[in-house]
This record gives sequence, structure tokens and C-alpha cells, in this order.
Amino acid sequence: MAKVSIIVPAYNVEPYLVECMESITNQTLSDIEIICINDGSTDGTLDILKEYAAKDDRIILVDKENGGYGIGMNIGMSKATGEYIGIVEPDDFVPVNMFGDLYKIAKENDLDFVKADFYRFERATNGDMFLTYNHLDRTNTYYNQVFNPSQTPEAIRFIMNTWSGIYKKSFLDEYNIRHNETPGASFQDNGFWFQTFAFAKRGMVIDKPYYMNRRDNPNSSVKNVQKIYCINVEYDHIRDVLMEYPETWERFKTYYTLKRFHNSVATLRRISNEFKKDYVNRFSKEMKRARDLGEMDEELFTAAERDNLHLLINQPAVYYKVKALPMNNGSTSFNNNFKQVKAELDKIKRSKSYRVGRAIMYIPVRIKKLAKRIYRKINKMRKGYQKND
Repeated sequence: MAKVSIIVPAYNVEPYLVECMESITNQTLSDIEIICINDGSTDGTLDILKEYAAKDDRIILVDKENGGYGIGMNIGMSKATGEYIGIVEPDDFVPVNMFGDLYKIAKENDLDFVKADFYRFERATNGDMFLTYNHLDRTNTYYNQVFNPSQTPEAIRFIMNTWSGIYKKSFLDEYNIRHNETPGASFQDNGFWFQTFAFAKRGMVIDKPYYMNRRDNPNSSVKNVQKIYCINVEYDHIRDVLMEYPETWERFKTYYTLKRFHNSVATLRRISNEFKKDYVNRFSKEMKRARDLGEMDEELFTAAERDNLHLLINQPAVYYKVKALPMNNGSTSFNNNFKQVKAELDKIKRSKSYRVGRAIMYIPVRIKKLAKRIYRKINKMRKGYQKND
């Protein structure tokens, strides 16, 4: 049994693959297996993988017809024999000490998973690299300590990724945590990520960056303007999975809706303008459903997000004009209609239905905030009494 199985799902990544494979095969932790899944590539990807497999017996090469990211990842996970499983996207790379360091931390603390901060990077034509440090926990609350993710729904606010850490294989198998097998690269990592947090009992996040995440690959799925409803389908899948565990769903449902909102907003920015109107209408219905089913806690949203949420649910046509149309990218449509849109928005804000909606949500939000302040004061007083005793 290897200590870590590293899965590399590859599709048409010839320009980046050598750098990726060099970083994996030269890990200081030598007791690894490297499972490469060629998903029907039409460039030189398969030839590169064959060359590495021929000279490194730790590499397991699976060559399959093109079927999608989720199918390939699940094949890799089914073949993995390692105690822990890691993921490296084939256009990224990792420092040589990453898996050795993370495995040591995972073993010492008997973790279901451990994840670390990471860099996003781009390269200029002259080879210069531009790095951006990404903190998983922007609140700096959970770093370097064991916590129970299944009882910590606010950890859903961490930056979402599946590749900056390692996962105990027995934990993944116990809860049958796998990827959604929808076609292509369709954000199936979201479901895997959500399940690991919802079911893990022992997790840790490390405030040290390892993984190098490329942001200049024009073929990346996040840059594909034709992938319209993939994120919506994926979040329907996440909802179905979590609802099989009623207590877990009850605990995570409002943070699930928050994450769904954030990813849908990101999708709206990414897709082609011709699809945005229809997308807004679907987005509006999904958020309205979440509100009506009690799956939304507006206190989790910022004040600006709440305003946008109300506008999206109550007036999707205006939301489309205000939030979805380009500000000024050579088109004059926004500028020509700006005064009209602003007048419509002001009219909505003066309307009785809008004021009533704001008032209805204001009261529970204020009550929750007041309750939290009272709870903190009681805890402070209790600690004071215990110290005096």
C-alpha cells in the first residue's frame, strides 16, 4: 500500500503536462502511486504520459474514451490503493515536499483530510511568473488545529478546491464520496468538496502555501463561456446527496444556498451575454425556492449581497439589466439604458412590497445578532466567574 495515491485527470494538456509530471515524480515522499487518467486526448498528452509510465513503475496509466472529468476521477479513485488520496490537475504543479509534508501532518493527527493554502499563477510570454497567495480561511480562525468539519458549516466559506490537500481513502469510501459523472469538465469538484466538509470528523487547514494553480490556460473550464448551467446541475446534485442525511442537510442547507448564490453569480459573469437573460431567470427561481423552503439565512449574506438577492428574486428583469449586462465593453446598450434602469430600481425600492420584504427579513436578522451578543456576554461572565473561583 502506498502512503499517497495521486490522481492526475488529463485531457489535451500537452503544453503543461511535463512540468506537472516532473513535480509529482520528484516528490520527497517516494512511497506514492501516480494514477494518470487520459480522457481521450487528441493532442500529445497520451504520448507524454506513456513516456513517464515507461520509466517510473509507480505510474498507473488509464487510457479511456472521452467521457468527462467526473468519470475519470472516479476511475482513478477506484484504482487507488494509497492510505491517502491527492489530486493534481495536469496544467498545475506542486512543490516536491508537498505530499510528504501533508502526509506527515495527516498521520500525526489521524485526519480525514488536511488542506493547505496555495498560489494561483500566470506566466508572461517571457516566462515571468506572477503569483497570488490564497488563504483558505480568510478569518484566520481554524488554521493549524484539528476541527470537526461536519459540525462546522461556516467552514463552507473557505476557498473551494479539491487539490490543495489529501484525503484519507477509508473516509472517502465510508461515505462513498465520489464525483458527479456529468459530461465534460463541468465543475464536478464542487460536489466532491462539499461532501468532504459535510462528512469529515477530523480536518485541518494549514497556513502554508504548496499547490500551484494555473490561471492562464485558455482551455480551462472556468473560462468556457458555453458551459451555461453546469454549476446549477452540480448544485442540484449536491442538494440531493446531502438530503439523504437529514441532520447533515439541516446543518448545512443555509451555507449550501450561500455557496450556490456565489457560484451562480460567478457563472453569470463568465457566460456569453446571449445566455445571461435566461440564466438570470433560472437563478431567480432557484433562490426563490431556497427562500420559500427555509434553506436561506440572509444573515450569512453581506448587506450588498442581500440587496442583490432581493432584486434577483423580486425583479429578475431589472437584475438582468443592472447586474448582468456589460458596463462598457464596446456596446452602448448599458449606457443608453442606464437612466431608465436606475429609475426602475428606485421605483422598486420605494414600493410597498419591497419595503415589506426588507422589514420582514430585518427583524429575524436583528434578533439573531442580538442573541449572539447576549451569548458572548454570558460566556465572558461565565469565564470570569470560573477564573475568580
